[in-house]
Amino acid sequence: MKEKILVHGYAARTIFLRSEVNRILSLSMLFSCLLVTARVIYTGRITFLGLVWNMFLAYIPYALTGFGERKPQRIRNRYSFLLFFLLWLLCIPNSFYIMTDLYHLGDYYNDFIAPQWFDLAVILSFAWNGLLLGILSVRQMEKIIQSRTSKFHELIFLYPVMWLSALGVYTGRYLRFNSWDVLADPFQLMRELVEISVHPLAFRSAWGMVFCFSVLMTLMYLTIRRVATAVI
Repeated sequence: MKEKILVHGYAARTIFLRSEVNRILSLSMLFSCLLVTARVIYTGRITFLGLVWNMFLAYIPYALTGFGERKPQRIRNRYSFLLFFLLWLLCIPNSFYIMTDLYHLGDYYNDFIAPQWFDLAVILSFAWNGLLLGILSVRQMEKIIQSRTSKFHELIFLYPVMWLSALGVYTGRYLRFNSWDVLADPFQLMRELVEISVHPLAFRSAWGMVFCFSVLMTLMYLTIRRVATAVI
């Protein structure tokens, strides 16, 4: 009886923590949207409105893994899980892509229509939300895979995912492809990827970015996960 109460207590606490995280994330994303709204009203320009769309795209992989955790029976079949994982893998780079929107900070400073510190707060808030959504989604996927197999090593899963995410960030920022171009324009996307793969020396900057961002995102994930475990 005591063990049953403890199990129910742990389950209730887990649900509460999950909903608390969702509440904080929702508040943080709402704050970002309010910042953009304030800038649009103040300047009369929609300069950063695209950040809202980017954050929506960043939320999709988090929503997918949240669904996978809540409804494990829907992905119990090997093929349904494979489809679920590939769809998630296609979307997860969008979560980390927002970090590169910090590039735009200097682009609009010469307009003198909004303080630079405000623009920094706007972009940084969206980048932070994207990073959190990405890290939480990767953690959820990690737990989903762990529940399906006993032969699991964290880094064997983590670094390839972060490497592919970094490659996705590069193709989005510099090659201007979107996630749906895998279906909408797959041949052009493959041509671009084959070209940078066949001529790595000519695309040193591209591979340097992929390597740098993949290591950075891996370290960010491990740091936030270990800090959260230590604090809790």
